[in-house]
Amino acid sequence: MQFHSMFSISALTVVVTLVLIGIGTLSNPWRPIVSFAKELIHSKVFLIMFLSMIGVLLLNSLELKFEESISYNADFTPWLFSLEGKFVATFQSWFHSDWITTISSFFYLVVFQALILSSLIIFAGERRLQFLKATCCAVMINYLIAIPFYLLIPVNEVWSFAPSGASLYMLEAFPEFNTLYRPLSGINNCFPSLHTSISVTVAILAVRSGNRIWAAIAVSSAAIIVFSIFYLGIHWLIDMLGGLILAGVASSLGLKWANRFQDRIDIPRDIQA
Repeated sequence: MQFHSMFSISALTVVVTLVLIGIGTLSNPWRPIVSFAKELIHSKVFLIMFLSMIGVLLLNSLELKFEESISYNADFTPWLFSLEGKFVATFQSWFHSDWITTISSFFYLVVFQALILSSLIIFAGERRLQFLKATCCAVMINYLIAIPFYLLIPVNEVWSFAPSGASLYMLEAFPEFNTLYRPLSGINNCFPSLHTSISVTVAILAVRSGNRIWAAIAVSSAAIIVFSIFYLGIHWLIDMLGGLILAGVASSLGLKWANRFQDRIDIPRDIQA
């Protein structure tokens, strides 16, 4: 299986999101989607949170443009390499195969996005409003903490640092990765790993929500995504460790912030889909 366009990745993300919602709620995906839409309409607090989250995601793309406009040439990649050596290259050598490349790329490109969307819709559908708001807050915290690191402590992806000996196996599944996906993720935006931090954040919130099925899905997906960042040759071990710390901070703060925002407008249960 190969990816050839961002459209195919987007289409697969929609399909996977619907599947995850259906399994996570054990219901027709349409019902929690309608509940999510109603929450946006009836809850001013959640609408503001959701739009703020979208704004922070757009801020990440602006960071890439700003980075190109400044003459800051620091590079912390050699320092990370001096600490962990060829860990990633060795890791890759243990597992390399076509089917693992396909699965890892699928989770990195598709499931990662679907986890965030599914989490929001599942929590809305189950009326776990604290976790719905906490997810928005936690995603924002992840990006707001990570962006300054990307600007001030640039670290290049492992495969791009020749002494690491690592390869970008992503190209085997998505040959145009550096052309089509790269505008969304700078090559020197490695520390901390947002793929790690956000997927683990979603997993932590899923576990704490009490939905065992969704928790099992989120935890297993996060584990595969963390595996994929090494296998595909993208992140350093220290990136992952930074991502784990960030996930712990973001999920805890997200829940605390969510508790502070209480809606005055709520959706009565009898009008839910």
